[in-house]
Amino acid sequence: MASPWHRLKHALESRIRQRVTRGGLAFTLAILLVGIAAVISANNLLFLVVAAMLSTLLISGFICRLSLAGLELDILLPERITARRSVAARVAVRNVKRVMPSFSIGLKGEGDSVFGSTLYFPMIAGRAAVEEIVEVCFGKRGAHRENSFQFATGFPFGFLERRIRVKLRREALVYPCIDPQPGFEELLAGVAGEMEAYYRGRGNDFYRIRPYEAMESARYVDWKATAHTGDLQVREFAREQEHLVEIALDLHVPDEFRGWFERAVECCAFLSWRLSERGSRVRFRTGEFDLVAPEEGDVFQILKYLALVQPAAGRPPLAPGAESIYQVVFTAVPDKLEESGWTPERLMTPANFPADHAA
Repeated sequence: MASPWHRLKHALESRIRQRVTRGGLAFTLAILLVGIAAVISANNLLFLVVAAMLSTLLISGFICRLSLAGLELDILLPERITARRSVAARVAVRNVKRVMPSFSIGLKGEGDSVFGSTLYFPMIAGRAAVEEIVEVCFGKRGAHRENSFQFATGFPFGFLERRIRVKLRREALVYPCIDPQPGFEELLAGVAGEMEAYYRGRGNDFYRIRPYEAMESARYVDWKATAHTGDLQVREFAREQEHLVEIALDLHVPDEFRGWFERAVECCAFLSWRLSERGSRVRFRTGEFDLVAPEEGDVFQILKYLALVQPAAGRPPLAPGAESIYQVVFTAVPDKLEESGWTPERLMTPANFPADHAA
């Protein structure tokens, strides 16, 4: 239980947030010296000087507090934010006082706020608003519901720096990082290679010219290429229908693999995003979510789910889905998924897809 002294200290810090500057300390020392000299010498002029200095100090504190009064803060973030990637945010500060302007206002974030820079506004007129563009960066995925900010000013003489704390209750949903991490590009290349091999077939879009294979129809023979090479060559076309790539995430994760789970979530987001960019059909599923993009929704619905997903111990193992070109499942318990029918080469586990220890 906190002592009475700590409770009093906490109450004072939360209500009176101010710092005496070096200039304020020097001015206070000057007041003391002049006051002592006035008492010793009984000089009325020195008493007047002390009174003027004390008045200046009081007026400074009053104007400083008045400058901070009536300030409102709003931060407008982009609709889609990914972790560990800087985005531009618009900061708007409004002075709701009718006449009194606010001078020399500084704005910065507190604690683990994503607002890393400090803004300075020389003056904000009454009933006016000013805006600035700043970069913010969220370190991890999820719903960020609160950010603490701090207004500060030392106006007019800089004897005191008074601060007030502002908390924004606006929620920001941060998607997992979709930037490539070690091992992600290799996995994507494997998926793309198998898709390219499978897409060869008869369609409307020309794919390539290749050597003739037994039992193929002569109607696809390219006679110019045949005459040029001396061997039968045929035209190959891309299939009209894009086939399905399935990505699955097993939510049954033991406590010791929580770090690996975060990496698996980021890899799922990376694969879904990059495959969607290439125009591939992607099915992402867990024990509680199943979506095929783009038929049932876009890739941002997958990223939104991945932003909030958490391990769920005790979930039954996933069963293999419909036949796809490529299936990959992230799991921390491969034995159970192999028993459910998944082939071992499709499983990404802590053994063959380790966590990034540098993260």
